[in-house]
Formats: sequence, C-alpha cells, structure tokens
Amino acid sequence: MIKGQFKVSDPRLQRRIGYEFKQPELLQLALTHRSVSHKYNYERLEFLGDSLLGMIIANYLYHAYPQENEGRLTRMRATLVRQEALGKIANDLKLSTSLILSTGELKSGGHHRESILADTVEAIIGAIYTDCQDLPALRNIVLKWYEPYLENIEPTDQLKDPKSRLQEYLQARKKPLPSYEVVDIQGDAPNQHFKVECLVDGLPKMMGEGSSRRFAEQAVAADFLKLLEQ
Repeated sequence: MIKGQFKVSDPRLQRRIGYEFKQPELLQLALTHRSVSHKYNYERLEFLGDSLLGMIIANYLYHAYPQENEGRLTRMRATLVRQEALGKIANDLKLSTSLILSTGELKSGGHHRESILADTVEAIIGAIYTDCQDLPALRNIVLKWYEPYLENIEPTDQLKDPKSRLQEYLQARKKPLPSYEVVDIQGDAPNQHFKVECLVDGLPKMMGEGSSRRFAEQAVAADFLKLLEQ
C-alpha cells in the first residue's frame, strides 16, 4: 500500500488514459519514480508493462502486415515500443504533470525526461492489467493510444534503436565511437536500476537511467541523438 506522503493522482488522467482504476493506488504507484522511494515505485509495474506492450504491438503487426517477414516485423515493433515512441504517448497523455518525483529530480527536469516518461507509460500498462486482469481490454486501450502512430508505421530496413543510430551517425562523420560506463547500480536483481555515463567526442558527458544496462545505454544514446540532430 502506498503511504500518505504520496500525492493523489489527478482524476483527469484516468479519463485521458481511457481506464478507471478500481485500485487507484496502482496508478499512483505507476507514476512514482524511484527517487521518491526505493520500495514503492513504478519499476515492477514497468517490467510487467514492457512485456505486455511488446506482445500487444507484436500481435497487432502480425495481423496488420500478413506479408511481412519476421525481421521487418521485429524492426517495426522496435520502432513502436522504443523510448521516443513511448515519449510521444506520454506527451499525448500529459503525464509530465502527474509524475511523482523527488524534489531533486523535479529540479533537474525529470518531469520532462523522456526516459522517465517512457518508463511511466510501461508502468501504467502494467498497472491497468494488474487492476483488471483483462488482456483484450488492455489491448484496446493501448492501441487507442497508438492510433495516430500506427497509421504512419512502415516496414523498412532503416528502423534502428538509438544506440545503433548514434554509432552510425558518428561513423558517418568519421568521429570516435561513444563510450559507455556503468556508474551506479541500485537495488538487487531482478529489480535493479542502472545509471550509465556516455562520452561522445566534443560534447559534454550525459547520463542515462534504466532497469537494465541496455535500457540505460539506449536512454542516453537517445538524448545524444536529440542534441546532435538539433
């Protein structure tokens, strides 16, 4: 049970999500970053939501694109579930105003950090399923969020994750490859939280966070790509 120090979620968020929680404390937990509490935070729900989202999107693509092979379907799914796509969903749902963050995380701009917003979307998916145990209902909710983006998804061999795209960006300009270093691991397996520092030649170092080293590396690579593309 979430303790009293956690603020109550904005009821308008449930309308934007398209689901009314029988256990609203699950939504509150899904909005709670680990900077507030190492015990009561969204990470377990995020773990569940990540798997559910992958299955929902895979099932949609399987039926929507019957002529596509496994490799191209995999790349299409990766595009729809990667951090940038989840960040767009989070912005559509206006999650930044409902996040529960520590004072320090708020001051550092955590409510606009794409990695946190993306993790929260997955946590909300996990929270909805935990609350209703109804996979068809969850699928309808998630696909409703994705409706504007499913129309534009195309099977292409150019779909790459942020880490791969950053490497290719730098290689094309004959620049040194980025270096990644784990600087902090909190918690015990399987509920660990990783912080990874990335160095790109000529740019200030940046930090990424995630529930695995891979996710943390993808998060910081995505931030560098945004900076470079600007």
